[in-house]
Amino acid sequence: MKIKILLASVVSFAAMTSMSHAEKWDMALAYAATNFHSEMAAEFAKEVAEKTNGALEITTHPSGSLFGGAEIFGAVRKGLVPMGERLISALGNEDPIYEIDSIPFLATSYADAMKLYKASKPALEKTLAAARTSLLYSCPWPPQGFYSIKEANVPDDVKGLKFRAYNPTTSKIAEFLGMAPTKIEAAELSQAFATGVAESMISSGSTGYDRKLWEHVGYYYDVKAWLPRNMVIVNTKAWDGLDDSVKAVVKEAAATAEAKCWAKSEELDSWYVEQFTEKGMKVAPASPEMQKAFEEAGVKLRDEWLERAGEAGAAVLKAYEGM
Repeated sequence: MKIKILLASVVSFAAMTSMSHAEKWDMALAYAATNFHSEMAAEFAKEVAEKTNGALEITTHPSGSLFGGAEIFGAVRKGLVPMGERLISALGNEDPIYEIDSIPFLATSYADAMKLYKASKPALEKTLAAARTSLLYSCPWPPQGFYSIKEANVPDDVKGLKFRAYNPTTSKIAEFLGMAPTKIEAAELSQAFATGVAESMISSGSTGYDRKLWEHVGYYYDVKAWLPRNMVIVNTKAWDGLDDSVKAVVKEAAATAEAKCWAKSEELDSWYVEQFTEKGMKVAPASPEMQKAFEEAGVKLRDEWLERAGEAGAAVLKAYEGM
């Protein structure tokens, strides 16, 4: 009996010791809890908690409730929060490598987007390491379409429209087409279109659906300009503080989340567009004139990007084109 009591005490002490070393992390997210990116992050967090037996518990904070979208990368880098998710191309002003997935018409399908991801991943990881962060996984938004409060058949139709920009690429496209760019985070979109602060934008069907933009926007043109990606990153110091066994679980869960998120994005692509039609928006491919204008802007942006990205950017493009 004494032996059983002693063993029970040892087991209890071990469990208490394990619990005392449990890590509790917050994960900052910019998008609504119902957005597929946020849902995948929640599944990722659940898998980590289960497979580490609670050694690492991650609480997700969607809708910019912990840090706004524009603040998340800086918060992770400074260690204000251990991990978070950010739209990669929104960081283009920090380093051109972050913008490569948003070069217009470079990769317009999921297959090409994956090739571009593989070609650019080493450069992305190197750039993130310099910012004291590490990549866990990355997932694309559906192909980008053009939203407008008015019919857009020729470039003159969109001149002067207030254009919601979310990265340097979208700002420059707006300028090329004579629109007025203004930076607006996803969480602020509904109000921006409702109040006339925004009248047009290039974004995925997912963003428009989440924000019920059919209440304010009448037209959606399925341009398929590019597939921008989000990334889930971790503060390197926080990451280095984890046990190797926990790190292994996190890496496995990240790989699972990445694969599931890519599949979910592709699955939802056409569904979002169908929903727009059902909600009363006029959905159509871009007219030849508008498509040409977008593509001409894309050529200029690619040339500009290569000039800024230098040899590192050229090497990534060469790797991509060789796949």
